[in-house]
Amino acid sequence: MYQDGDLIIGGLFAFHLITVFPELNFKREPEQSHCERFYMASFQQAQTMVYAINEINNNPNLLPNITLGYHLYDNCVKLGLAFRSATALLSGTEEIVSNFNCTGPPPVIGIVGDPGSTHCIAISSVLGLFRIPMVSYYATCSCLSDRKKYPSFFRTIPSDAFQVRAMIQILRHFGWTWVGLLYSDDDYGINAAQSFQKEVQLFGGCVSFSEILPLDNNHVDIQRIVQGIQASTARVVVVFSTEAYLLPLMDEVVLQNVTGRQWIASEAWATSPVFHTQHLLPFLGGTLGIAIRRGEIQGLHKFLLRLHPDSNFKNNMVRIFWENMFGCSFDTGGREGETMCTGQEDLSSTETAYTDVSELRASYNVYKAVYALAHALHGLMQCEEVSGPFSGNRCGDITNLKPWQLVHYLQKVNFTTGFGDRVSFDENGDALAIYDVMNWQPSADGSIVARTVGVVDEGAARGKVLTLEEDAIYWNLETNKAVHFLKL
Repeated sequence: MYQDGDLIIGGLFAFHLITVFPELNFKREPEQSHCERFYMASFQQAQTMVYAINEINNNPNLLPNITLGYHLYDNCVKLGLAFRSATALLSGTEEIVSNFNCTGPPPVIGIVGDPGSTHCIAISSVLGLFRIPMVSYYATCSCLSDRKKYPSFFRTIPSDAFQVRAMIQILRHFGWTWVGLLYSDDDYGINAAQSFQKEVQLFGGCVSFSEILPLDNNHVDIQRIVQGIQASTARVVVVFSTEAYLLPLMDEVVLQNVTGRQWIASEAWATSPVFHTQHLLPFLGGTLGIAIRRGEIQGLHKFLLRLHPDSNFKNNMVRIFWENMFGCSFDTGGREGETMCTGQEDLSSTETAYTDVSELRASYNVYKAVYALAHALHGLMQCEEVSGPFSGNRCGDITNLKPWQLVHYLQKVNFTTGFGDRVSFDENGDALAIYDVMNWQPSADGSIVARTVGVVDEGAARGKVLTLEEDAIYWNLETNKAVHFLKL
């Protein structure tokens, strides 16, 4: 997705959840890998970035006389594709001519994303060499707080170090000391699991079993893991994983009829709509999870409904979204049974994760990330030449922007959103640590709805870090003494 401007912000999003790789038989040139299972929630996040940029461009008090543009790419939840997209953003897509002039702004002044911790580690290792800022809205690995390794990495989501402490607060509150642990085989899962096991021991708990979710969705491994969950006496199961690696396990949980477990969800899947189906309610109902702080963005819903596909090939993601939303095709090729897209289908008649703005969490983080970059740019523009922060009291030049200068101002960003949340970064580029506690409850149609039942605020006074509405919690257990039962 693409829009031109005086300065360009890059974006990396998981528009698709699954990547299908071509067969490598060394007999013919391999085809391009392709992405499947379009993710409506992530497309909303990308459109939120577009909305924020349009809002900034229409604000005369923020970046006056500067128009921001964007280039957004799909990572397909695979490192290779994410890294390729990031390098395309860094180097630009224009063909270099012999008299090319290297002065002026870089192809992108910064990147919003990537959502994955492993992706951010790889990409930030390169971006850090050139001090190009990257502001992730979803990567939580505590390893990314290392300023020596990642000098230009920032995030609008708290580090896992805070998330693990938040989970421990819940376990301690209910007296759950005998737990199982599942985690994805990536930097996000491994680092969070290591931190969790240390914190559990410190408060007197024990881990009954610890299993890594296979990256290749190996069915034999998944069967073995679920059998282990079934056999364990631990009734509380903590999971650090993104939805992409967790989906195959939950399918097996249904097949083996694993009920009577209290699931504790990390923020990567605590509000994920892909699990909120009727057939998963008997197994996942009652789940407690740590969620990104919810926010509200005025005008976003109307903006989302105004989207329409166009003929610009650089905006092909909008056409892909449209085809998935309405089950039609812009190029049927005369194939029988396929409906032709007109581009005039009515988005207001749909109800999906794309149009739902009642629980803006990752999208709210995207919004804050875009505004953080904009405020950093604005700070650079407001610099007075005689008192600049750089060598010789000089200021940065917006017409010949150096990314490292933007990093300086990004570190000093401090503003408040329209929803009333303060946005700033600590010395490691981390956001302020505050979470919502979610509980998965049955909805009117028999599916799952995630409701907020508490808050974990690291900045609160001692003894008030965790606030829970226990009467509002739904327990998916036959016994009424659910909390006591889970201690066994």
